[in-house]
Amino acid sequence: MRETMTSPVKPAIITTGLRKSYGDKIVLDGIDLTITEGTIFALLGPNGAGKTTTVQILSTLIQADGGLARIFGNDLTRDPDAVRDLIGVTGQFSAVDNLLTGQENLNLMADLRHLGRAAGRRRTSELLEQFDLTEAAGKPVATYSGGMRRRLDLAMTLVGDPRVIFLDEPTTGLDPRSRRGMWQIIRALAAEGVTILLTTQYLEEADQLADRVAFLDHGRLIAEGTPHELKRLIPGGHVLLQFTDQEGLDSAARVLGSTVRDDAALTLQVPNDGGVGALRSLLDQLDRASIDVAGLTVHTPDLDDVFLTLTGQPDTQAGRPDYERATAR
Repeated sequence: MRETMTSPVKPAIITTGLRKSYGDKIVLDGIDLTITEGTIFALLGPNGAGKTTTVQILSTLIQADGGLARIFGNDLTRDPDAVRDLIGVTGQFSAVDNLLTGQENLNLMADLRHLGRAAGRRRTSELLEQFDLTEAAGKPVATYSGGMRRRLDLAMTLVGDPRVIFLDEPTTGLDPRSRRGMWQIIRALAAEGVTILLTTQYLEEADQLADRVAFLDHGRLIAEGTPHELKRLIPGGHVLLQFTDQEGLDSAARVLGSTVRDDAALTLQVPNDGGVGALRSLLDQLDRASIDVAGLTVHTPDLDDVFLTLTGQPDTQAGRPDYERATAR
């Protein structure tokens, strides 16, 4: 997880009771969010949970049916033009023009932003360098790799120096190297004070990037907190101890009590939250009993475990569970 900024900050995005329906289908069922300036906020959930709809509403692409939303104090309904001046959006699919070069795509966006010819060309050059696209600037985008296209797409979003960026699954379809390259760019933007709302299906991505995470399911916010806080909602942390012989395994099992043992592998699985204090206490117990440990592995619940626990099973004909809202603040 990225280290949270320590300087004084203020809310960049606030939503209260945000609602959206299409016919009888409720897509958002009263969403309350507060996203701090200069942070990365990840919105997670299964397909159809309402993530993209939330982004579309906040980026003024569609209107909510109810509730309030403000970006740096500007109401989305009463002053959408002011909101659009503050934001940038990168969607699930690249919005670049394949027939134009990378430079031409950026120049076009600069013209649409009314930057003026000199200022627009200067901004284009800055972004080409920032996103390592200078050498490919004169080539048609059709020749770009997937990672290059996504970098160009994000560069186009930044032409107008937005204070808030919505990234709707920005690394979908990228290989691991390109994905990690995008992570570095996203971290750098947040370090410069840009507020980022990220939706993703990659739980590791949220764990690596986000200061705070919210889980949506069936249009409802069911959990919110830092990645660390959310993981602590889920039981199952343990330490796996490895021993060199049966005698050590037996001795440790007697000393530690409640464990899961594997005689063939000479291991003991001991409930433990993986914290420094808990680990020190465990090792002190073994040391006082003169028991040597050959190896130690810590397992704590990850965001995949949180996701599966909170969202449960897919819909059935009988309906879905009535989840309690779990909030870690």
